Amino acid sequence: MISAQVITNSIEELRAITRVDLCVYDPDGRVIATTFDTKDIKASLIKDFVESPADSQVIGACHLLKILDEGELAYVLVARGNSDDTYVIGKIAVSQLQQLIVAYKERLDRNNFFQNLILDNLLLVDVYNKAKKLHVEVSVPRVVLIIETKTEKDSTAAELLAGMFSPQSGDFITAVDESNVILIKSLADGEGYEEVEQVANTIVDMMSTEAMMNVRVAYGTIVQELKDVSKSYKEAAMALDVGKIFYVEKRVNAYGRLGIGRLIYQLPVNLCKIFIEEIFGSEGPIEFDEEILTTVNKFFENNLNVSETSRQLFVHRNTLVYRIERLEKSTGLDVRVFDDALTFKIAMMVVNYMKYLDSLNY
Repeated sequence: MISAQVITNSIEELRAITRVDLCVYDPDGRVIATTFDTKDIKASLIKDFVESPADSQVIGACHLLKILDEGELAYVLVARGNSDDTYVIGKIAVSQLQQLIVAYKERLDRNNFFQNLILDNLLLVDVYNKAKKLHVEVSVPRVVLIIETKTEKDSTAAELLAGMFSPQSGDFITAVDESNVILIKSLADGEGYEEVEQVANTIVDMMSTEAMMNVRVAYGTIVQELKDVSKSYKEAAMALDVGKIFYVEKRVNAYGRLGIGRLIYQLPVNLCKIFIEEIFGSEGPIEFDEEILTTVNKFFENNLNVSETSRQLFVHRNTLVYRIERLEKSTGLDVRVFDDALTFKIAMMVVNYMKYLDSLNY
């Protein structure tokens, strides 16, 4: 049903324009919203009108009208005024509220449709039938973005996103859990991943400045058919997980750019354990100090270039070499050699993946 606040806003706007007071009751005679003091209207009058077959009734200066939802009584409207147009204005208010009911039901139906769509809960024939009924275009390029909030402010995030993306432009916002908001973004002809990346970064910046929320955004591949939206959603969900494990510093992760992280994420746990034992021995990986890890990561960023790495770390070349040799003594891997560097990089990613799996078990 429509919220009381929406009904209040609607009748107050009509009151300001027409100077006719309006009040909306539910079928049990309770006041939902009003622009005047209703103490003179007895609850029994409303209940008698609800039970009567009439669609409207006049009692003194008040006109009582029924608001129907698909033939069923939804509300009772009371229009009070001395003007001859009071009844007409009441009918206009009824029409407006009935249109609001239809709009809200359609929005809820669309929300339910897209939730079932991304979760693969619909048969193919139902996808096309429901899409036609809800006026959802079938053959439009779309991509799914997941916005992880991790706070109780996910409703705030949904409201902010609703202000940026509207159903009129083919975009839909929904959710399937408490920590993530899902945006199903429609793309225009010629738009691709560059535009999707811009949208994702805009969301991160907007959430940070407007709501002081540090969100993480992930998106899947662009699909051409409505039935494939669930595929893009699953890819976005994987990108979100992989990003949190291997690319913590990134606020935006794309499924198509997950690289080695996506491969490791799909490896069996036993295979990961065997690989770690082969590299670090049966005792498992040692805990490297922050200095070593920072040095190695910067070394990888600079494509194993010792001179450039030492310059960016503001250390002498010999100091950098000493740190690399310390790592070699503890692991047997010389990261100045490409094969050893690749092995160490993958090994540390596997270690992070195993730590992530352990955290899920607690």
